[in-house]
Amino acid sequence: MLPLFRALLVPSLLLPFVPQTVLDPGDLRGFTSASAKIERDWEAKFKAIPEPARLREAMRRLSARPHHVGSPYGKANAEWLRDQLTSYGWQASIEEFQVLFPTPKERLLEMVSPSKFTAKLDEQVLKEDPTSNQKAEQLPTYVAYSADGDVTAPLVYVNYGVPADYDELDRRGISVKGAIVIARYGGSWRGIKPKVAYEHGAVGCLIYSDPKDDGYSQGLTYPNGPWRPSDGAQRGSIMDMPTYPGDPLTPGVGATKDAKRLAVKDAATVMKIPVLPLSYGDAQPLLAAMTGPVAPESWRGSLPITYRLGAGKTTVHLKLSFDWSLKTLYDVIGKIPGSTYPDEWVIRGNHHDAWVNGAEDPISGAVAELEEARAMGELLKQGWRPKRTIVYGFWDGEEPALLGSTEWAEAHDAELRQKGVLYLNTDGNGRGYLGMEGSHSLERFFNEVAKDVEDPETKLSVWKRAQLHAIADGSAADKKDARTRGDLHIGALGSGSDFTPFLQHLGIPTLNAGFGGEDGGGIYHSIYDSFAWYMKYSDSSFVYGRALAQVVGTGIMRAASADVLPMEFGNLSETVNGYVGELKELRTKVADKIAETNKQIDEGVFSATVDPREPLKAPKAEEPAPVLNFAPMDNATDQLSRAAQRYEKAYASAMASGASAAQFAKANDLLKLADQMLLGPNGLPLRPWYKHLLYAPGLYTGYGVKTMPGVREAVEQRRWKEADEQIVVAAAALEREADLIRRASAALEVGKPVP
Repeated sequence: MLPLFRALLVPSLLLPFVPQTVLDPGDLRGFTSASAKIERDWEAKFKAIPEPARLREAMRRLSARPHHVGSPYGKANAEWLRDQLTSYGWQASIEEFQVLFPTPKERLLEMVSPSKFTAKLDEQVLKEDPTSNQKAEQLPTYVAYSADGDVTAPLVYVNYGVPADYDELDRRGISVKGAIVIARYGGSWRGIKPKVAYEHGAVGCLIYSDPKDDGYSQGLTYPNGPWRPSDGAQRGSIMDMPTYPGDPLTPGVGATKDAKRLAVKDAATVMKIPVLPLSYGDAQPLLAAMTGPVAPESWRGSLPITYRLGAGKTTVHLKLSFDWSLKTLYDVIGKIPGSTYPDEWVIRGNHHDAWVNGAEDPISGAVAELEEARAMGELLKQGWRPKRTIVYGFWDGEEPALLGSTEWAEAHDAELRQKGVLYLNTDGNGRGYLGMEGSHSLERFFNEVAKDVEDPETKLSVWKRAQLHAIADGSAADKKDARTRGDLHIGALGSGSDFTPFLQHLGIPTLNAGFGGEDGGGIYHSIYDSFAWYMKYSDSSFVYGRALAQVVGTGIMRAASADVLPMEFGNLSETVNGYVGELKELRTKVADKIAETNKQIDEGVFSATVDPREPLKAPKAEEPAPVLNFAPMDNATDQLSRAAQRYEKAYASAMASGASAAQFAKANDLLKLADQMLLGPNGLPLRPWYKHLLYAPGLYTGYGVKTMPGVREAVEQRRWKEADEQIVVAAAALEREADLIRRASAALEVGKPVP
């Protein structure tokens, strides 16, 4: 949870909200002055339409029953969403896919020594939460794509279960080979924990929610507060999505009925050991019984026990089996045809499936999308027509593995590469500050959108509130940038939501947005993510749901009707230069660490901070880090910077002089390829499905982004030859981007040849 915003309000900030750019309608990115005035008039009408009461009632309906993949209510929700879109005047349909989605047949966890204990593996029904009692329809607590298994083994505590934690265990002489590990949620995406455990020889993995991270240490627990109660457990997926998302059996192609499928045993992304999530109520007896060395201080949670590493006599029995049948997905697709550029698609999505009732995740975002669609339908009745085709997707199967969005994107691969010009994603919504992430060529554009929507609490713009929040509570660098930079930085995208196939596989410029920071809680992926919880502890008035609809809908309308696609490349160039600087610093840090470790080996000193009664194993010596040749990347970033400067001059001239429709069309044909230029034809090392060379989920971070991932991960993992090779690959992509920008500039310039 982000800290609460406590900026001091001065009288000048309490004036009625006026969009920061309204005084000069000609400064809308991508619009001539004449077009901008028309656009602003339609946007003002649009923003007046979304209603909090409609958002609330749509959430009540969509979250009324569990609606996971393959459930009756999941299909009913899809049909209801399709019918709503049709009633608003959209062309609406459902596209079906058949995917592998395992569900539990048997779950057993018991401690067999030094004492007997059987885990409940069940979440308590609460009288304060009416939907918590729908047991017959709820998926039990489990993680999808775990292996079947029946194992009995010693228990070892591995903290967050990330690679660095295993390095620490190794230094202490503790092995997990042949053991069952227990890791706490946090520190990385859940699927990384069993992946790393398996790589180290573990035969099973337990993942529990420690109250330090989302339970009573954070505040009162549900139903008395928003935080996770002792029986609450976090469902989720542990499929190896950093390798590829979507249906494990049909990588790279849509999972249609007649698609060629792998055997389950041959699916690279299905986990090879049994894995089970636990509540902290079930985890505490296991952890309390463990012996062995006391865990380092940073490994200790908030349970009233002594946290120990194990490798003793504590033994557990884990037995899991699953139904490995195919299930049907129901993607809801709505379209408004474009009047001028019908073969340019502006796409917007949010998923509709949930692990259980899913009021916050994902329905709070889905109802905003639905209300946007209704508002646009009202505008259609008044004569509004977007220049580009607008496509709205309500995806199924996001929770298990980004199934619906990935299969749809793979099934429409060629069409999307040709027609997709922007994808805008949401995935739930809360209360507080606007978060913005995505392609940095769209940073200026989305900052402008945020300046034109009112924050319902402060009556400032949502942009101004985010700026003041960064100044009040950000890092030193964030504070400086927020005060001095014209645009707020947007974050880079890793994974964990439906933007992944569009950006990182197809190269469609992408944005992701949502409000949060004032509604923390611990009900994620539990039966308590319900309408009752949301009404008590989140955006209960739905004013931030309305604000999300206004922000995203304005962005979609603006991108769909711009004369020229609203890219700006100066911020992209600045961001890329920052990434290159980080890579150089990373190489230096890795080299220094190797040198220091080798020095400690020579001196026989491994750590002065560890209890001498627990001697450490000596680490292995490494070859000194070689010097990497960053010259190709430096040359490419220089080209990108100069191309971005040229484009801004050409763009300003074209907007001022009113370039011809033919010029705009030629520029648009190039600009829509902006992120495709940053794709590597062979994809990333070890995972060719991921093709974007600027943004990808980390192999060992999961949701967390790795920027310039080919180079960064090679340096982190000391694969020096690969690092040099990936520098050249990334530099070539930046050169392609610079060339595209130069050609787009020439399209907007009169009488100037492409250099």
